[in-house]
Amino acid sequence: MNLTLKVWRQKNANTPGRFETYQARNIIPDMSFLEMLDVVNEDILARGEEPIAFDSDCREGICGMCSLVINGAPHGGHRGTASCQNHMRHYKDGDTITIEPWRAKAFPIIKDLVTNRSAFDRIIQAGGFVSVNTGGTPDGNALPVPKTDADLSMDAAACIGCGACVAVCKNASAMLFVAAKISHLNLLPQGKAEKDRRALNMVHQMDQEGFGNCTVTGSCEAVCPKEISLSFIARMNRDYGAAMLKGR
Repeated sequence: MNLTLKVWRQKNANTPGRFETYQARNIIPDMSFLEMLDVVNEDILARGEEPIAFDSDCREGICGMCSLVINGAPHGGHRGTASCQNHMRHYKDGDTITIEPWRAKAFPIIKDLVTNRSAFDRIIQAGGFVSVNTGGTPDGNALPVPKTDADLSMDAAACIGCGACVAVCKNASAMLFVAAKISHLNLLPQGKAEKDRRALNMVHQMDQEGFGNCTVTGSCEAVCPKEISLSFIARMNRDYGAAMLKGR
């Protein structure tokens, strides 16, 4: 399989970027998208040129590092699929593929396809934790959790923090990410002691980072590789509204 790639190249955040065209030759259909980029980079290095910079780590759809906009859709647009799980069999011989970084003010470009997503880290630092005194491990049945709450919390905790929700949103909103991180702790008994403070602090930090507001288009849910439900945003809004009324 031979493909034409139009790849965004940008030296750093202060340098204008541009699309450059590369040929991906002899690509095996069972390769992942990132493996295909590895092959292209080997050809670029063999010519003595600067390889394409892109993020990757686990390459198993767990870490959330593979932040690529492929043909206009974060992660390539296949439901429940991260870029590293996107395989070349989804494309045809001779296709032209456009590859870009996440586009958001809060995610400044570092180089080429790599963006700085430390804004997410600061949101987590604002309240995405449970403060407890360490001690002996409690019995597993000492604190009962209703199954419905446990299931919902696990669904929210599946968020890998990749930022696809921000990249696809016309407002560059981080509401789905923040809602997932707030909800998975607020739903559990261990997290309820700090529920109000968590909702207030994380939402305020999100606003300070420059993310846009949610207008409920549903595009974030559509491209989320872990299929995080839009309903968590409604849950977060309720938690935030209740915390505001309590004057915390």
